[in-house]
Amino acid sequence: MRPLSGAASSDESLLDSPEFVTRLSRVAQLWHYVFIARALAFFSFAFFPGVHGFLDHRPQWLAMAVGVGCDLVLTVLGQMSRSRPSLPPRRLRIAAALAMALVALGTLLTSAAMFAATAMPDGSFYFDAFTAMVFGAILVAASASAIARPAFFAFAGAAAFGGAIGVASWPFAVAGMVFLALLIVMVREDMRHQRRATRAGRLAVSEQQRALNLVRDFERAGRGWFWETDRYGQLVYISPTIAAKLGRPLAEVLGRPFTDIIRKRIGNDESEERTLGFSLSSRTPFNDLTVQAAVPGEERWWSISGHPISNEFGHFFGFRGSGTDLTEKKRSEREINQLARYDTLTGLANRLHITDLLERALKNHMGQPQPCALLLLDLDRFKAVNDTLGHPVGDQLLQQAAGRLTQIIGDKGQVGRLGGDEFQIVLPQINQAEKLASIANAIILSLAKPFAIEGEQVRIGSSVGIAVADGEAVSAAALVRNADLALYAAKDAGRGVYRFYADAMHNQASERKAIEDALRDALAKDELKLLYQPIVDVARERITGFEALIRWQRGDGDAVSPSKFIPIAEESNLIVPIGEWIIRTACDTIARIGPGYRVAVNVSPRQFANDRLPATIMSAVSASGIAPEQLELEITEGVFLDESAENLEMFQRLKRTGVRLALDDFGTGYSALGYLKKAPFDKIKIDQSFVLGAADKNSMNAAIISSIVGLATALDMETTAEGVETHDDLALVRRLGCSHVQGYIYGRPMDLDGMLALLGESGGQVVAQGYQSAREPRRHILRAIHVMSGGYRYEAIVRNISSGGALIEGLWNVPPGTPLTLEFGPGMRLDAVARWSNDNRVGVRFADAIEIEALIGQAGQGRSSAPRRRANRAA
Repeated sequence: MRPLSGAASSDESLLDSPEFVTRLSRVAQLWHYVFIARALAFFSFAFFPGVHGFLDHRPQWLAMAVGVGCDLVLTVLGQMSRSRPSLPPRRLRIAAALAMALVALGTLLTSAAMFAATAMPDGSFYFDAFTAMVFGAILVAASASAIARPAFFAFAGAAAFGGAIGVASWPFAVAGMVFLALLIVMVREDMRHQRRATRAGRLAVSEQQRALNLVRDFERAGRGWFWETDRYGQLVYISPTIAAKLGRPLAEVLGRPFTDIIRKRIGNDESEERTLGFSLSSRTPFNDLTVQAAVPGEERWWSISGHPISNEFGHFFGFRGSGTDLTEKKRSEREINQLARYDTLTGLANRLHITDLLERALKNHMGQPQPCALLLLDLDRFKAVNDTLGHPVGDQLLQQAAGRLTQIIGDKGQVGRLGGDEFQIVLPQINQAEKLASIANAIILSLAKPFAIEGEQVRIGSSVGIAVADGEAVSAAALVRNADLALYAAKDAGRGVYRFYADAMHNQASERKAIEDALRDALAKDELKLLYQPIVDVARERITGFEALIRWQRGDGDAVSPSKFIPIAEESNLIVPIGEWIIRTACDTIARIGPGYRVAVNVSPRQFANDRLPATIMSAVSASGIAPEQLELEITEGVFLDESAENLEMFQRLKRTGVRLALDDFGTGYSALGYLKKAPFDKIKIDQSFVLGAADKNSMNAAIISSIVGLATALDMETTAEGVETHDDLALVRRLGCSHVQGYIYGRPMDLDGMLALLGESGGQVVAQGYQSAREPRRHILRAIHVMSGGYRYEAIVRNISSGGALIEGLWNVPPGTPLTLEFGPGMRLDAVARWSNDNRVGVRFADAIEIEALIGQAGQGRSSAPRRRANRAA
């Protein structure tokens, strides 16, 4: 770095010059030699050899004595400056001024006295002038010869000896030699001082050069840079590397204001620029200020520090400081912030960031509540894709789904990923139900379209829960809870739909929580029990076993449906202890009914994943003393979609216990036929959705049943048709080759006493009892209608209709028992309930039987009167 000049500025006095004060201090340090010389002169003039009449002239000797006194004071000051080399600037200036005054006053008085004493006594003016000229010539010659010390010594010695020869006075010669000796001693001391100063200077220059080399290496390595300004804020030095980064020649940068190399920022980022400007103007130090460099075409950040510089007297000379490049650090911070606030897989806002955005969207800049909507969704069937096709495909699916969501939402809101297949969408300033329904429907339709991944088409779906803040004070946590309840309702409605939050959902959630709490104590209170439904060998019409069905009768007498508490038990993991109780109870029942029968129990996915399941089964079988093959485990196909080594190992472990395995609800999930040869099943159970109405000549269910029976026969497995209720259906499944039947036609679920009584009375033989046909003949039509359910209105198509019910297309996965209202035209509404559902097909039963012709005729004419109803009759 360029050192500051030691010369005084044009508007500063000579006493403010550090160089001048330093030299003046050195004069004071050598002044004791002058003091000795003038003291000798004074005593010589006064006493030996004496000047005639000197003591008689009071002004002369008093003036000379005062002059010597000044020399004494200056000598004392000079010796003090040796021990105290540094003084405060104000005292240093006073000392320098006093030294100058003492030099001038002492010399003035001494010279006046000496000239007066040595003047010719005759009073002639020319002799006085001659004496002054002689002294003046001596001073001029002394000044000229002082340029070179040897010449000065030659001059001094010649003057002394010349004076002695000219006057022919030995005292003059002795005096000259004495003063010459003083002069030599004084000059030799000053020479030694100069040599020491020179060595120190050389050492300082060497240290300075070494420091300069280190600084240059530091700059070239890019670890930092240096800068310096003058008192006006203009650059007098800057590292060449920075000038190169600025894209300007170094000469162009120097002389420019320091602030010119810093880019101005607008907005909330101005604080550090204001701090820099304040520090420069107030001449105060600053440290680690982050500024943006004015580098063209590039975003570059610096951290700069600086401190004011001044001379020994406190005069401000400018600023000097250093800087480091923060660009990479800024980028790293930005990447860290990206990782902290955004999902690494999809690039969407993560849970933390989307929650923060939601909290800000709920309030305006004044802190007042404002409208906002929250959409919560997850991907239906995503786990099946992830498990069957692998996690890389699942990751790509999530990325493509995120892209579709972002495209749909656009600038209307923000999409975030909570984790897994869950997404959250914040829509500020939107609370209109129509707009939100349109957005949700667009999401469902978009995600239902196939995804192209690694040359394959992958299909999934989505369910959406919507919660709205209408401008009233509501917390982000409450809105998320409401959206979660709405999403739960959408899933419960069959997936692939959206639902708005309603207060009733909170009541339902509270009910679920109450059921869960009560279910935890149900086992201890002996509120759970098993009912048993016969499974009949269709060829012999003989009972071969029973399926154990769990029921819950609460202490207050209320019965809780399994469709209500089993899902809650699954979610809360209570199904594991409940399942263990079912297995032990079923084994005890087998011991009661004897060796000729089997009992089947359902195994949930959570039970199957429990590593203790085989040990539990062996313990229950051993404790009851039954044959292992009398216990049959019914496992849904959703359990073994994950073709993992652990899953297949569990199948083998269960099979080694000796129990039978049955594949339950075959064909209703995402079947993978290849697993049937890997999983050692003994039986396939045909779901009742294929059996109900299979005897109808227009139904495709018969073909499906025939295919399943053929597959089971090929794999040497038994088949059980579930849900057989009519003689027509029984005849069909018997004709198609089903080996076993389970349904109301052979008996409803019964308790242990009823089961023992049945076996005791008939010895296991049963007779089919029930209606011949499942329904009346239906009329095939194709008519668009509207269906109302849960406060929402849907479009659907009626495929066929009878007086007691109809087949509707367009409603996906409607749970059996769901109440519906069918609108065939203005004012033409019928109450109905869903009886079964398969994909987008729903079979409904009317609350009251109707006249088909009257309904169709009125709908076609657009009449507003309700169709005539007739009395219900048994189908």
